[in-house]
Amino acid sequence: MESTQSVAQFFATLFCGLFTGAALYINLVEHPARIECGVELAATEFAPSYRRATYLQASLATLGFVCSVVAWLAGATVSWIIGGVLLGSVIPFTLVVMFPTNKQLIDPSLDRGSEKAAQLLSRWGRLHWVRSGVSFAAIVIFLYALVVG
Repeated sequence: MESTQSVAQFFATLFCGLFTGAALYINLVEHPARIECGVELAATEFAPSYRRATYLQASLATLGFVCSVVAWLAGATVSWIIGGVLLGSVIPFTLVVMFPTNKQLIDPSLDRGSEKAAQLLSRWGRLHWVRSGVSFAAIVIFLYALVVG
């Protein structure tokens, strides 16, 4: 059982770290660069970027959550379920809170150069910071649990 726990902890930490890195990259690099190019180009680039990132980030969040639950069920401390629930919470947050903004940004009828597009991109950036922050908290919990036990 201990090897299952260790393997699950390793993969929970790995998937969470990858998710957090990707989320922070989006907030610190990709989205600001997108915005620097102007509203019309930023809104146009959003859809293909969103489509690709969805598969990557949804998979990483799901796998990290599942591995944290497996680690906890295999005897790991409560930190693993807390970190896992935090990481897993980005999924319903995305579906419930972010999806309306995402849907408007990928709508073909959106005037890509409009003030509405600019407002949607700004709102999306702020909402994505929540995902970055929550996943960062989860990776800190996982790393703490690995070090302290």
